[in-house]
Amino acid sequence: MNTRRRLVRAATGAAMVAPLASLSPIVASTARAQGSYPTRPVRVIVPLAPGGGSDAVGRLFSAHLTERLGQMFVVDNRPAASGVVGTDLVAKAAPDGHTILTVFSTHAMSAELFAKLPYDPINDFAPITLAVQSPLVLLTHPSVPATNLREFIAYARANPGKLNYGSSGPGSAPHLMTERFAAMAEIRTTHVAYKGVAPIMTALMQNEIQFALANIFTTMPHVKAGRLRLLATGGTKRALSAPDVPTIAEAGVPGFDSVVWYGFLAPAKTPRPIIQTLHREMVAVLRRPDVERGMVEQGNEPVGNSPEAFAALIREEAKRWGALGRKLGVTLD
Repeated sequence: MNTRRRLVRAATGAAMVAPLASLSPIVASTARAQGSYPTRPVRVIVPLAPGGGSDAVGRLFSAHLTERLGQMFVVDNRPAASGVVGTDLVAKAAPDGHTILTVFSTHAMSAELFAKLPYDPINDFAPITLAVQSPLVLLTHPSVPATNLREFIAYARANPGKLNYGSSGPGSAPHLMTERFAAMAEIRTTHVAYKGVAPIMTALMQNEIQFALANIFTTMPHVKAGRLRLLATGGTKRALSAPDVPTIAEAGVPGFDSVVWYGFLAPAKTPRPIIQTLHREMVAVLRRPDVERGMVEQGNEPVGNSPEAFAALIREEAKRWGALGRKLGVTLD
Protein backbone atom coordinates (compact mmCIF):
# COMPACT_ATOMS: atom_id res chain seq x y z
CA MET A 1 0.00 0.00 0.00
CA ASN A 2 2.73 2.50 0.95
CA THR A 3 4.66 1.75 -2.25
CA ARG A 4 1.59 2.36 -4.37
CA ARG A 5 0.89 5.63 -2.59
CA ARG A 6 4.41 6.89 -3.28
CA LEU A 7 4.15 5.98 -6.97
CA VAL A 8 0.86 7.78 -7.44
CA ARG A 9 1.96 10.88 -5.59
CA ALA A 10 5.16 11.02 -7.61
CA ALA A 11 3.10 11.04 -10.80
CA THR A 12 0.36 13.46 -9.85
CA GLY A 13 1.39 15.54 -6.87
CA ALA A 14 0.01 15.02 -3.39
CA ALA A 15 -2.80 17.51 -3.88
CA MET A 16 -4.30 15.55 -6.76
CA VAL A 17 -4.33 12.12 -5.16
CA ALA A 18 -6.71 10.75 -2.54
CA PRO A 19 -5.06 8.92 0.38
CA LEU A 20 -5.20 5.26 -0.61
CA ALA A 21 -5.17 4.18 3.01
CA SER A 22 -8.69 5.58 3.31
CA LEU A 23 -10.03 3.07 0.76
CA SER A 24 -11.67 0.21 2.60
CA PRO A 25 -10.64 -3.36 1.72
CA ILE A 26 -14.35 -4.18 1.86
CA VAL A 27 -14.77 -2.28 -1.43
CA ALA A 28 -12.68 -4.81 -3.37
CA SER A 29 -14.50 -7.84 -1.98
CA THR A 30 -17.86 -6.20 -2.68
CA ALA A 31 -16.84 -5.46 -6.28
CA ARG A 32 -15.79 -9.08 -6.83
CA ALA A 33 -19.08 -10.29 -5.41
CA GLN A 34 -21.06 -8.14 -7.86
CA GLY A 35 -19.64 -9.64 -11.04
CA SER A 36 -16.83 -11.54 -12.72
CA TYR A 37 -15.07 -8.54 -14.28
CA PRO A 38 -12.15 -8.10 -13.99
CA THR A 39 -10.85 -11.66 -13.73
CA ARG A 40 -7.15 -10.79 -14.04
CA PRO A 41 -4.89 -7.70 -14.02
CA VAL A 42 -5.93 -4.88 -16.36
CA ARG A 43 -3.36 -3.11 -18.54
CA VAL A 44 -3.85 0.65 -18.69
CA ILE A 45 -1.98 1.73 -21.80
CA VAL A 46 -0.55 5.25 -21.72
CA PRO A 47 0.63 5.99 -25.29
CA LEU A 48 3.09 8.66 -24.13
CA ALA A 49 6.18 8.77 -21.92
CA PRO A 50 6.01 8.80 -18.11
CA GLY A 51 5.69 12.15 -16.41
CA GLY A 52 2.99 13.82 -18.50
CA GLY A 53 -0.69 14.46 -17.93
CA SER A 54 -1.86 11.20 -19.53
CA ASP A 55 0.56 9.28 -17.35
CA ALA A 56 -0.54 11.11 -14.20
CA VAL A 57 -4.22 10.51 -14.90
CA GLY A 58 -3.61 6.86 -15.79
CA ARG A 59 -1.70 6.23 -12.55
CA LEU A 60 -4.23 8.04 -10.40
CA PHE A 61 -7.15 5.99 -11.69
CA SER A 62 -5.19 2.74 -11.79
CA ALA A 63 -4.40 2.99 -8.09
CA HIS A 64 -8.01 3.59 -7.11
CA LEU A 65 -9.49 1.04 -9.52
CA THR A 66 -7.13 -1.58 -8.13
CA GLU A 67 -8.64 -0.96 -4.72
CA ARG A 68 -12.23 -0.79 -5.91
CA LEU A 69 -12.30 -3.78 -8.28
CA GLY A 70 -9.95 -6.19 -6.59
CA GLN A 71 -7.54 -6.72 -9.50
CA MET A 72 -4.37 -4.83 -10.35
CA PHE A 73 -4.72 -2.01 -12.88
CA VAL A 74 -1.18 -1.64 -14.23
CA VAL A 75 0.04 1.36 -16.22
CA ASP A 76 2.00 0.41 -19.36
CA ASN A 77 3.72 3.36 -21.08
CA ARG A 78 4.13 2.93 -24.86
CA PRO A 79 5.57 6.24 -26.16
CA ALA A 80 6.15 6.31 -29.91
CA ALA A 81 4.84 7.98 -33.07
CA SER A 82 2.74 10.64 -31.29
CA GLY A 83 0.87 7.94 -29.40
CA VAL A 84 0.01 5.80 -32.41
CA VAL A 85 1.89 2.68 -31.27
CA GLY A 86 0.23 2.45 -27.86
CA THR A 87 -3.18 3.34 -29.23
CA ASP A 88 -2.92 0.68 -31.93
CA LEU A 89 -2.09 -1.89 -29.25
CA VAL A 90 -5.44 -1.19 -27.56
CA ALA A 91 -7.37 -1.09 -30.83
CA LYS A 92 -6.19 -4.64 -31.57
CA ALA A 93 -6.55 -5.98 -28.01
CA ALA A 94 -9.22 -8.46 -27.02
CA PRO A 95 -12.47 -6.56 -26.25
CA ASP A 96 -12.82 -7.97 -22.76
CA GLY A 97 -11.98 -4.93 -20.62
CA HIS A 98 -8.53 -6.14 -19.61
CA THR A 99 -6.73 -3.63 -21.85
CA ILE A 100 -7.86 -0.01 -21.78
CA LEU A 101 -6.40 3.25 -23.06
CA THR A 102 -5.68 6.51 -21.29
CA VAL A 103 -6.51 8.93 -24.07
CA PHE A 104 -5.50 12.55 -24.60
CA SER A 105 -6.96 15.28 -26.84
CA THR A 106 -4.47 14.23 -29.53
CA HIS A 107 -6.56 11.11 -30.14
CA ALA A 108 -9.40 13.15 -31.62
CA MET A 109 -7.00 15.33 -33.59
CA SER A 110 -5.36 12.30 -35.20
CA ALA A 111 -8.68 11.23 -36.74
CA GLU A 112 -8.47 14.01 -39.33
CA LEU A 113 -4.75 14.83 -39.52
CA PHE A 114 -3.11 11.48 -40.24
CA ALA A 115 -3.25 10.37 -43.85
CA LYS A 116 -3.02 6.76 -42.71
CA LEU A 117 -3.43 5.12 -39.32
CA PRO A 118 -3.40 1.41 -38.41
CA TYR A 119 -6.73 1.95 -36.64
CA ASP A 120 -9.86 4.10 -36.84
CA PRO A 121 -9.69 6.60 -33.93
CA ILE A 122 -13.47 6.71 -33.68
CA ASN A 123 -14.87 3.34 -34.76
CA ASP A 124 -12.20 1.05 -33.27
CA PHE A 125 -12.80 2.17 -29.68
CA ALA A 126 -15.54 2.15 -27.08
CA PRO A 127 -15.54 5.37 -25.00
CA ILE A 128 -15.74 4.95 -21.23
CA THR A 129 -15.60 8.50 -19.86
CA LEU A 130 -14.01 11.91 -20.19
CA ALA A 131 -12.16 12.14 -16.88
CA VAL A 132 -10.43 15.51 -16.68
CA GLN A 133 -10.19 18.80 -18.54
CA SER A 134 -7.02 20.82 -18.01
CA PRO A 135 -5.52 24.07 -19.31
CA LEU A 136 -2.13 24.10 -20.99
CA VAL A 137 0.10 26.87 -19.66
CA LEU A 138 2.76 28.92 -21.44
CA LEU A 139 6.18 28.29 -19.91
CA THR A 140 9.57 29.75 -20.81
CA HIS A 141 13.17 29.16 -19.85
CA PRO A 142 14.27 31.89 -17.39
CA SER A 143 16.83 33.15 -19.91
CA VAL A 144 14.08 34.39 -22.24
CA PRO A 145 13.96 38.17 -21.66
CA ALA A 146 10.24 38.36 -20.91
CA THR A 147 8.36 38.50 -17.63
CA ASN A 148 4.89 38.63 -19.15
CA LEU A 149 3.14 37.52 -22.32
CA ARG A 150 3.28 40.87 -24.12
CA GLU A 151 7.05 41.06 -23.60
CA PHE A 152 7.38 37.49 -24.85
CA ILE A 153 5.42 38.24 -28.02
CA ALA A 154 7.44 41.42 -28.64
CA TYR A 155 10.69 39.49 -28.24
CA ALA A 156 9.50 36.69 -30.54
CA ARG A 157 8.46 39.20 -33.22
CA ALA A 158 11.87 40.88 -33.00
CA ASN A 159 13.62 37.50 -33.32
CA PRO A 160 11.65 35.46 -35.87
CA GLY A 161 12.55 31.76 -35.82
CA LYS A 162 14.93 32.12 -32.87
CA LEU A 163 12.63 30.61 -30.25
CA ASN A 164 12.17 26.82 -30.24
CA TYR A 165 9.19 25.14 -28.64
CA GLY A 166 8.53 21.52 -27.78
CA SER A 167 5.55 19.25 -28.20
CA SER A 168 4.80 15.56 -27.77
CA GLY A 169 4.85 15.06 -31.53
CA PRO A 170 3.45 16.35 -34.82
CA GLY A 171 -0.32 16.66 -34.68
CA SER A 172 -0.40 16.51 -30.88
CA ALA A 173 -2.50 18.97 -28.88
CA PRO A 174 0.53 21.05 -27.76
CA HIS A 175 1.78 21.17 -31.36
CA LEU A 176 -1.50 22.36 -32.88
CA MET A 177 -2.29 24.71 -30.02
CA THR A 178 1.16 26.30 -30.11
CA GLU A 179 0.91 26.77 -33.88
CA ARG A 180 -2.51 28.37 -33.35
CA PHE A 181 -1.04 30.61 -30.66
CA ALA A 182 1.85 31.61 -32.93
CA ALA A 183 -0.55 32.44 -35.76
CA MET A 184 -2.81 34.53 -33.53
CA ALA A 185 0.17 36.28 -31.88
CA GLU A 186 1.81 36.84 -35.28
CA ILE A 187 5.13 35.28 -34.33
CA ARG A 188 7.34 32.69 -36.05
CA THR A 189 8.88 29.90 -33.99
CA THR A 190 10.50 26.48 -34.53
CA HIS A 191 8.87 23.19 -33.55
CA VAL A 192 10.87 20.38 -31.90
CA ALA A 193 9.11 17.05 -31.28
CA TYR A 194 9.62 14.85 -28.22
CA LYS A 195 8.05 11.64 -26.91
CA GLY A 196 6.21 13.15 -23.97
CA VAL A 197 5.99 15.91 -21.38
CA ALA A 198 8.92 14.74 -19.25
CA PRO A 199 11.52 15.06 -22.04
CA ILE A 200 9.97 18.39 -23.04
CA MET A 201 10.43 19.71 -19.50
CA THR A 202 14.02 18.47 -19.44
CA ALA A 203 14.75 20.17 -22.75
CA LEU A 204 13.09 23.38 -21.58
CA MET A 205 15.03 23.48 -18.31
CA GLN A 206 18.26 22.87 -20.25
CA ASN A 207 17.37 25.69 -22.69
CA GLU A 208 17.33 23.33 -25.69
CA ILE A 209 13.88 24.81 -26.31
CA GLN A 210 12.82 28.20 -25.01
CA PHE A 211 9.08 27.81 -24.46
CA ALA A 212 6.26 25.30 -24.41
CA LEU A 213 2.56 24.87 -23.84
CA ALA A 214 2.30 22.11 -21.25
CA ASN A 215 -0.20 20.80 -18.72
CA ILE A 216 -0.47 22.70 -15.48
CA PHE A 217 -0.39 19.97 -12.86
CA THR A 218 2.93 18.40 -13.82
CA THR A 219 4.77 21.67 -14.50
CA MET A 220 3.92 23.79 -11.44
CA PRO A 221 6.65 22.21 -9.26
CA HIS A 222 9.27 23.41 -11.78
CA VAL A 223 7.74 26.88 -11.77
CA LYS A 224 7.71 27.07 -7.97
CA ALA A 225 11.35 25.93 -7.88
CA GLY A 226 12.36 28.74 -10.26
CA ARG A 227 13.49 26.37 -13.02
CA LEU A 228 10.79 27.62 -15.40
CA ARG A 229 8.81 30.83 -15.78
CA LEU A 230 5.01 30.77 -16.08
CA LEU A 231 3.75 33.60 -18.27
CA ALA A 232 0.08 32.77 -18.77
CA THR A 233 -2.48 30.00 -18.42
CA GLY A 234 -4.54 28.66 -21.30
CA GLY A 235 -7.92 28.19 -19.68
CA THR A 236 -11.03 30.28 -20.17
CA LYS A 237 -10.55 31.51 -16.60
CA ARG A 238 -7.59 31.84 -14.24
CA ALA A 239 -6.31 28.69 -12.58
CA LEU A 240 -6.98 28.36 -8.86
CA SER A 241 -3.42 27.11 -8.41
CA ALA A 242 -2.06 30.31 -10.02
CA PRO A 243 -4.69 33.04 -9.45
CA ASP A 244 -2.23 35.89 -10.03
CA VAL A 245 -1.27 34.61 -13.48
CA PRO A 246 -3.46 35.92 -16.33
CA THR A 247 -4.91 33.77 -19.05
CA ILE A 248 -3.36 33.97 -22.51
CA ALA A 249 -6.55 35.61 -23.78
CA GLU A 250 -6.49 38.43 -21.24
CA ALA A 251 -2.70 38.86 -21.38
CA GLY A 252 -2.36 39.64 -25.07
CA VAL A 253 -4.03 37.11 -27.42
CA PRO A 254 -7.80 37.67 -27.22
CA GLY A 255 -9.91 34.64 -28.08
CA PHE A 256 -7.19 32.07 -27.51
CA ASP A 257 -7.64 29.10 -25.21
CA SER A 258 -5.72 25.87 -24.80
CA VAL A 259 -7.77 23.39 -22.81
CA VAL A 260 -7.01 19.69 -23.23
CA TRP A 261 -8.76 16.63 -21.89
CA TYR A 262 -7.95 13.13 -20.68
CA GLY A 263 -10.25 10.13 -20.73
CA PHE A 264 -10.45 6.38 -21.14
CA LEU A 265 -11.30 4.10 -24.07
CA ALA A 266 -11.66 0.35 -24.47
CA PRO A 267 -11.45 -1.67 -27.68
CA ALA A 268 -14.57 -1.59 -29.84
CA LYS A 269 -17.09 -4.36 -29.12
CA THR A 270 -16.19 -4.45 -25.44
CA PRO A 271 -19.39 -5.72 -23.78
CA ARG A 272 -21.66 -2.99 -22.52
CA PRO A 273 -21.73 -4.31 -18.92
CA ILE A 274 -17.94 -3.99 -18.73
CA ILE A 275 -18.06 -0.42 -20.07
CA GLN A 276 -20.75 0.39 -17.52
CA THR A 277 -18.68 -1.09 -14.69
CA LEU A 278 -15.58 0.89 -15.66
CA HIS A 279 -17.63 4.06 -16.11
CA ARG A 280 -19.33 3.68 -12.75
CA GLU A 281 -16.07 3.06 -10.90
CA MET A 282 -14.17 5.87 -12.63
CA VAL A 283 -16.93 8.36 -11.86
CA ALA A 284 -16.88 7.19 -8.25
CA VAL A 285 -13.15 7.97 -8.11
CA LEU A 286 -13.76 11.45 -9.53
CA ARG A 287 -16.51 12.11 -7.00
CA ARG A 288 -14.27 11.43 -4.01
CA PRO A 289 -14.06 14.80 -2.22
CA ASP A 290 -10.28 14.58 -1.84
CA VAL A 291 -9.70 13.72 -5.50
CA GLU A 292 -12.11 16.40 -6.70
CA ARG A 293 -10.63 19.03 -4.37
CA GLY A 294 -7.09 18.17 -5.39
CA MET A 295 -7.89 18.44 -9.08
CA VAL A 296 -9.66 21.78 -8.71
CA GLU A 297 -6.78 23.19 -6.66
CA GLN A 298 -4.45 22.21 -9.49
CA GLY A 299 -6.58 24.14 -12.00
CA ASN A 300 -8.22 21.04 -13.48
CA GLU A 301 -11.87 20.17 -13.93
CA PRO A 302 -13.05 16.64 -13.11
CA VAL A 303 -15.81 15.60 -15.53
CA GLY A 304 -16.93 11.95 -15.61
CA ASN A 305 -19.47 12.21 -18.43
CA SER A 306 -21.34 9.33 -20.06
CA PRO A 307 -19.78 7.07 -22.74
CA GLU A 308 -22.21 8.57 -25.26
CA ALA A 309 -21.26 12.15 -24.38
CA PHE A 310 -17.57 11.30 -24.58
CA ALA A 311 -18.07 9.71 -28.01
CA ALA A 312 -19.80 12.89 -29.23
CA LEU A 313 -16.95 15.04 -27.91
CA ILE A 314 -14.34 12.97 -29.76
CA ARG A 315 -16.26 13.35 -33.03
CA GLU A 316 -16.66 17.11 -32.54
CA GLU A 317 -13.00 17.59 -31.62
CA ALA A 318 -11.88 15.59 -34.65
CA LYS A 319 -13.74 17.99 -36.95
CA ARG A 320 -12.57 21.11 -35.12
CA TRP A 321 -8.88 20.29 -34.99
CA GLY A 322 -8.85 18.64 -38.38
CA ALA A 323 -10.05 21.90 -39.90
CA LEU A 324 -7.40 23.86 -37.99
CA GLY A 325 -4.67 21.41 -38.99
CA ARG A 326 -5.56 21.74 -42.64
CA LYS A 327 -5.67 25.53 -42.33
CA LEU A 328 -2.19 25.52 -40.78
CA GLY A 329 -0.93 23.01 -43.33
CA VAL A 330 -0.39 20.24 -40.78
CA THR A 331 -0.72 16.80 -42.37
CA LEU A 332 0.83 13.62 -41.02
CA ASP A 333 1.95 10.42 -42.66
